Amino acid sequence: MDLVSVRTVRTPSHRDDLALAPGEQPLAGGTWLYSEEQPGTTGLVDLMGLGWPDAERTPDGLRLGATCTLAALLRLTPEPDWRAWPLVDRCVNALLASFKVWNAATVGGNVATALPAGAVTALLVTLDATAVVWTTDGGERRVPVAELVTGPRTTTLAPGEVVRAFDVPIAALRQETGFRRVSLSPHGRTGTLVTARWSSTDRDTDTGTGTGTAPGTGTGTGTDPGFVLVVTGGVPRPLVLRWDTVPTAAAVDAVLAGHDDWYDDPHGSPSWRRGVSRRFAAELVAEAGATGRSGNRSTGGVR
Repeated sequence: MDLVSVRTVRTPSHRDDLALAPGEQPLAGGTWLYSEEQPGTTGLVDLMGLGWPDAERTPDGLRLGATCTLAALLRLTPEPDWRAWPLVDRCVNALLASFKVWNAATVGGNVATALPAGAVTALLVTLDATAVVWTTDGGERRVPVAELVTGPRTTTLAPGEVVRAFDVPIAALRQETGFRRVSLSPHGRTGTLVTARWSSTDRDTDTGTGTGTAPGTGTGTGTDPGFVLVVTGGVPRPLVLRWDTVPTAAAVDAVLAGHDDWYDDPHGSPSWRRGVSRRFAAELVAEAGATGRSGNRSTGGVR
């Protein structure tokens, strides 16, 4: 798609040059920018010239640069104890994209575009990642990815703010993960994507009483020892549910059955999306239960 309204393209080399003027949009891989008309866009600011590292090991886990491409993400070598890492490949492959797109599309672009079918968003939410956002005053703020995306094509980013990186906590990387996805056609856009993360090591001592945030609002810190279930694709924004321990299938199903905000577009009806999400959730609960000792599942409330 030709962006006929664009008059300028500039490539800043450091943060002082990054300030976005009215009508300018940040450009990374450009896979969405060039996919349709962009009314009101008069300039592009190429973030790739800033030279952000694709990935950096930190004392607390892993930092992914917002300009890290999907191909670079897939090439990363995880630490031996990062049991969650298979989820990376599954989520990247959930996107409707060839290897050519993987070489251009970026982690930050997939999240900031805020499409319900953004599988990188699902990945980072499941791993309790935090977005590092550069603010217009030269500072930065940190926001859980689960709170950054607020709906289809909407985020909490203020005008002129840019996502710099995503911090993934080591505790989440060391936990087990599960993945279920469906679409209406073999190579169609995601109808619903249900992911989960759990620990099999702390189940013995957790009482499973369930405390804290209400269903769908939990964001976490990457230190939760229990069970996290995330629904994307089938809902307008990520739905995050948490239990202290692996819950019963009935407990999870009751929450999803009562949730009434399901996405509606040509790729699936709300009732279908609710139905398959409930089935996938039950499968993931069974998968999580199979990795730990029997008889330790919780019937406690969501937190």
